[in-house]
Amino acid sequence: MEFKLKFKDIDETRPLNENYTINDLLNDLDLSAQTVVAKQNGELTIEESQINDGDEIKLVQIIYGG
Repeated sequence: MEFKLKFKDIDETRPLNENYTINDLLNDLDLSAQTVVAKQNGELTIEESQINDGDEIKLVQIIYGG
């Protein structure tokens, strides 16, 4: 089981553990949900969403400005 991850320069296939969530992925990458938005198969998703075999997860950096 695996999923595809896209974030900045990362474009790779990763192994998938059972009950692995977006939040688990963010923790593994040392990222905060306050600084990135996750898209699962092209749709916005929440941190609690489970990643499934074959999913494409794209993380988008949130840009703050003033």
